Amino acid sequence: MAHDGSAKQVERLSRRSVLWRSAALTAATGGFASQVNAQGTTGNLPPNNAEWTTRPGGPFLNPPYGQPSPFEKGVVRVLPSAPNPFPTGTRTPLEKLHGTITPNGLFFERHHAGVPAIDPDQHRLMVHGLVDRPLLLDMNDLVRFPSVTRIHFLECSGNSSSQYVGPSGRTAQEIHGLVSCAQWTGVRLATVLAEAGVKPQGKWILAEGADAAAMTRSIPMELAMAEGMLVYAQNGEKLRPEQGYPLRLFLPGIEGNMSIKWLRRLKVGDQPFYTREETSKYTDLLPDGSALEFSFLMDAKSVILSPSGTQRVQKGTFHEISGIAWSGRGRIKAVDVSVDGGRTWQEAALEGPVLSKALTRFRLPWRWDGSPVVLQSRAMDESGYVQPTRKALVAARGSSYVYHYNAIQSWRVAASGEVSNAHA
Repeated sequence: MAHDGSAKQVERLSRRSVLWRSAALTAATGGFASQVNAQGTTGNLPPNNAEWTTRPGGPFLNPPYGQPSPFEKGVVRVLPSAPNPFPTGTRTPLEKLHGTITPNGLFFERHHAGVPAIDPDQHRLMVHGLVDRPLLLDMNDLVRFPSVTRIHFLECSGNSSSQYVGPSGRTAQEIHGLVSCAQWTGVRLATVLAEAGVKPQGKWILAEGADAAAMTRSIPMELAMAEGMLVYAQNGEKLRPEQGYPLRLFLPGIEGNMSIKWLRRLKVGDQPFYTREETSKYTDLLPDGSALEFSFLMDAKSVILSPSGTQRVQKGTFHEISGIAWSGRGRIKAVDVSVDGGRTWQEAALEGPVLSKALTRFRLPWRWDGSPVVLQSRAMDESGYVQPTRKALVAARGSSYVYHYNAIQSWRVAASGEVSNAHA
């Protein structure tokens, strides 16, 4: 990676020293005393006793299934920015979350014919086609198989696609919110396929969902056997309806539409099935008019979340630049951050554990001097792949491309401190 060691525009400061300086400056100027006086004797700030310390709190089982604090009611999923008479997805509030695991209630959703209400006692998984022993499994059968639990991201292939044309969307949620990360529990697909006994000529699998769209995708046998999972739990609880309850397919690092939700059927064949979803949809139209089919892999990508669009930076103060990076090729190896529109770069710290095909949090200390700047991050994965610039991505794919947008995201910080989406 390229670094400019002589650049002084990014000031590396330890968090402890910066916060200590800030507190000392406030005390020296009398800011703390002024703040206390401004609160008067009725305020909840020190040295007063806050009002919530003067009476017992509410019952701990209200409601039985816990809810976030009412003060966090603005942390919610949002619909796509373009109006849709039949909403087909929601986006995760990336810039309002911490760490790398997405809470189930904030996990993005994408579906093609609504969310079916499936009774698990009436749901079955059929495994047939080129197999020695066709299977019809209920949920109890599946839970009895040896289970595995793994942490992986899931991203819609259309995530961030509006950026092919030009800057669109204000926040990280609006632009990149079709990616989330969870701990998944289920059965290895290879285990169930071994139970069925795949015939030697079985090279592809057709996965079909039990939704009204009968969502289907063809999956190469090698991909299915490598890391495919039949998932029934997410972040410790059973799947939620919008995530495929009671059973979904999960393919780590692969575009989200192939992890078929509400999974009801796996048919083994000797060639791709060429369903609607892989002919009229989910193929990549190239500038020369040809289409790239079966483009499964999600390449390396990153986005700065703090600061990001609509947030505001205060001049002369410490700020930790923080964001997330991920790659369908494996582990994130490094993330570089630029505060001058890509002229110079500094390597950010990666917060461990850095897991394969999972979100990775990166951080870099920064003090803003008040001059307009452009913030960027670029991810590199263990395969050596480097996240491209938007210019390079559009040059290779054209601006009519729809899927797999993974170019470097730019955030412009104006002299006022306001942060906005930009193409730098």
